[in-house]
Amino acid sequence: MGVRGVSDLVTGEAVMLEMRLAKLASRSLALAIDIAVQLVVLLIGVLVLSGTVTFVDEALAAALSLTFFVAVIVGYPVAFETATRGRSLGKLALGLRVLREDGGPVRFRQSFVRALIGVVEIWLTFGSVALIASLASSQGRRLGDYLGGTVVVHERVPVRASPMAAMPPQLAGWAAGLDLSRVPDDLALAARQFLARAHELSPPVRDEMGASLAGALARVTAPPPPPGVPVWAFLSAVLAERRRRELTRLGAPGGPAFVNAPPPPPTYAGAPPPAAPPWAAPPPAAPPATPQQPAPPPSAPPAAAPPPTAPGGPPDDRTFAPPS
Repeated sequence: MGVRGVSDLVTGEAVMLEMRLAKLASRSLALAIDIAVQLVVLLIGVLVLSGTVTFVDEALAAALSLTFFVAVIVGYPVAFETATRGRSLGKLALGLRVLREDGGPVRFRQSFVRALIGVVEIWLTFGSVALIASLASSQGRRLGDYLGGTVVVHERVPVRASPMAAMPPQLAGWAAGLDLSRVPDDLALAARQFLARAHELSPPVRDEMGASLAGALARVTAPPPPPGVPVWAFLSAVLAERRRRELTRLGAPGGPAFVNAPPPPPTYAGAPPPAAPPWAAPPPAAPPATPQQPAPPPSAPPAAAPPPTAPGGPPDDRTFAPPS
């Protein structure tokens, strides 16, 4: 996460965005709009229920009243945030959105936890608990955000987009058939952060962390990667495919499944540059055309043709050069 109101988030666990965090002022105004809407709905519901309690017994009237109040206080934020992927009416008016800590859209579980905690920290304590928690948090989060694993951002003011994890072309076909349903958000976030900061780590730490993350991802994905795939290529392929599916599910243009070239292995101070992978080698240049020369005299045998400099067939798509 960033500082001074800016947070590093990742959409679909593959695109890192710096989003401006929503602090106390904007969140309070959005909350005031939501509370006003809820109070209007409660008022209308009380008027309707008061006309029906005369026709039912007291127990049924109390049950109907309690159900209605719970539906408005808890059901309103849960329904709106789940249906609109993190926006209530107040947040929509202020340009705010609730996201998971890894930058993905909130789901029912996160919205339900936020709404339940909001009953205590907003309604029962008149917002005092939420106010104290938001002031004490550098990210402006209330207790519901901490327990639900969420953060509120200004969605209309992205500051900068960082390069996304690229799909190695050799793994595009394999990644298209991956089962990613068991990949947890925190593991995908850890893999993205490792790829972004691998060049800052010492080689032993980098190798140990990469092997650990690759092993954890391999246990929750299927089928396994082809033999000889480097750690960085495996992690990049999983993150890129996860992002592509997330954008497809959201209805956003996800772009092609891979880019023209995979990201190069990270370089380190004092180390020689990594060897170029086989697919990065340029095609052999055609020999320049020369005018036809007269045949040599019979006493001079013709010079032997030089051996070819490149193999005749295309390289194996699954061949990777290990990073130095």
